[in-house]
Amino acid sequence: MSDSNCQIVFDNVSKFYGEVLGVNRVSMVIEPGITSLVGPNGAGKSTLLNLAAGLLRPTQGRITLFGHSIGQPEAFYRQMGYCTQFDAFPKGLCGLDLVLGYLRVHGYGRAEAEALAWEAIRKVNLADAARRKVAAYSKGMRQRIKLAQAISHRPQALLLDEPLNGLDPMARAEVTALFRQMADEGRTVIVSSHILHEVDAISDRVILMNNGYIVAEGGIHHVREEVPDHPLQILVRCDRPSVLAARVFEQDHAVEAKLHPDGRGVFVRTRDAGHFYLLLNRLALSEKLNIEAVEPTDEDVNSLYEYLITQEGGRS
Repeated sequence: MSDSNCQIVFDNVSKFYGEVLGVNRVSMVIEPGITSLVGPNGAGKSTLLNLAAGLLRPTQGRITLFGHSIGQPEAFYRQMGYCTQFDAFPKGLCGLDLVLGYLRVHGYGRAEAEALAWEAIRKVNLADAARRKVAAYSKGMRQRIKLAQAISHRPQALLLDEPLNGLDPMARAEVTALFRQMADEGRTVIVSSHILHEVDAISDRVILMNNGYIVAEGGIHHVREEVPDHPLQILVRCDRPSVLAARVFEQDHAVEAKLHPDGRGVFVRTRDAGHFYLLLNRLALSEKLNIEAVEPTDEDVNSLYEYLITQEGGRS
């Protein structure tokens, strides 16, 4: 077990809004690296993030950030940076003053606060616009100045709610590289995002949420194993795809088999990948199939996310 001073710990945490469930009985440990919160709208991602940030108090349970509870606010917020998805800027401020004011509230002297503010603004590549009014910023620039504010006091934990919204591809690449750099320095970065292919690419760990519950957590391959009802789609390239499709249809574990549009392969959806791969080996011998390639086509966060939405839609 890692040192609790390097962890964010949820201990049987629930949050209810009256009779409406926000999150329910969450117990987990988040360690340094990049952790992504993924799930349909209303899954509980923002509630979980706001609980971790101390913006909400749990109805029951306890949350500690690097050994400090929300009941120790000075120590708690010294370690944590938070970036909301919503814009709420004081009128008339320029970007530099926004970050500088935040640092002064944290207790930094003028000179140190100014040095830290410029450091953070340069990290998000906004130095040229630092003295412009935030009200004149584009959506992407507002996202970056919020991020600069969140990292300006060099926190050990960074909590980010939809931080990639509004960023152009270049800015997105720069920001995700910054997240990776912070994680490599031993910090904890938690990202809630719907830009799933990018989240998948940068994440060390995924937390899959639905209806206020943690459905699965871990690396993407581990998460897939924890959602056993989700059929895996596999593309098989071979010389006689119609033969393979016909044999696959005979199997109980097969959900679907359809020919690739180019006629040189089969998409197979199966609930038991292990049995399918054994079948494929047998067919290669008995049917003398020339198999050129076998690859999963949905081994990512996006496929699991879409599966959750489909399942939820089927229940409603």
